[in-house]
Amino acid sequence: MPIVLDAQRISRSLARIAHEILERHLSVDDLAFVGIRRRGVPLAKRLAQAIHDINKIDVPTGALDITLYRDDLMRTAIAAQPVIRRTEIPFSIDDKRILLVDDVLYTGRTIRAALDALIEFGRPKAIQLAVLVDRGHRELPIKADYVGKNLPTSLTQSVQVRLVEIDGRDEVEVLES
Repeated sequence: MPIVLDAQRISRSLARIAHEILERHLSVDDLAFVGIRRRGVPLAKRLAQAIHDINKIDVPTGALDITLYRDDLMRTAIAAQPVIRRTEIPFSIDDKRILLVDDVLYTGRTIRAALDALIEFGRPKAIQLAVLVDRGHRELPIKADYVGKNLPTSLTQSVQVRLVEIDGRDEVEVLES
């Protein structure tokens, strides 16, 4: 399958999402971004930078590890020795509007785990969701507030997001399993 988003299209999608965020929020004073490890973190940082570039306001950004909150943890090969990464939220989430950021929205189970993990840090005023790609096939009633690209896929396909911060290049590719 071809590359469905290249570096330029990813950049444009994030710029559009940043503008949508600013259009929906009269103020960003109580807004904070929390990226889901791994690829949600650089996406959250890029969105924060885009907001800064537009209106010169810094939006706090954090990173959330959801490994221990996954409902499939005991069913996978990683259950014996899960790789736990750091959660880094250097601000209080109490009474903040949190924008949870991830790369791909699929079944909704990752987001459910992220909500469980996030609530342990406090009581936000609201939580919204931004994703680079929504590929459908929900198993839980979860919907993104901001989407870079809706990408209908079959259950036999996978969506691979590569980001320069982790993978050395920016692209989104659909692969046949």
